[in-house]
Amino acid sequence: MSGAPGSRPRFDVPDVDAFTRRYWDAAAEGRLLVRRCGGCGRAHHYPREFCPYCWSEDVTWEPASGRATLYTWSVVHRNDLPPFGERAPYVAAVVDLAEGPRMMTEVVECAEPDLRVGMGLEVAFREADGVTVPVFRPQR
Repeated sequence: MSGAPGSRPRFDVPDVDAFTRRYWDAAAEGRLLVRRCGGCGRAHHYPREFCPYCWSEDVTWEPASGRATLYTWSVVHRNDLPPFGERAPYVAAVVDLAEGPRMMTEVVECAEPDLRVGMGLEVAFREADGVTVPVFRPQR
C-alpha cells in the first residue's frame, strides 16, 4: 500500500523502499530478480533481507530466467479496489518460478478456458503509476 501521509491508501502501487528498490528498478528494465541464500543455496521470493529457510543474512540478488509454471489461479470477476475493478475479470495466480520459489502474480494474454495447472509461462511486465510489476503470460 502506498500513498502520501493523510492521502487515500493506494493498493495498486507497491511500496518501494531502499531495500526493494533494486528489485523494482530491474523490473522497470524488463528483468526479474530473486534472492538466493549463500548459506543453504535456496532461492526465495518475495524479497527479504534474510533467508526464510535457514535464517541466514548471506542473501544476494540474482537474475531469474523469467520461466515459470502455473501452480493455481482464480479468475477475479469483481474487485472494489481501484484500479483492479477496471481490469476485472483478471487472473490472480500463483506460479512456480524455474528457480524454485512460488510467486503471487497475474496471468495475462490467456483466455480462462486455456489455463492449465503446469502450463509453461514467461514473465512480462506491466507499468502502472510509475511502477513496473512482473506478470506472466503463456510461453511463446
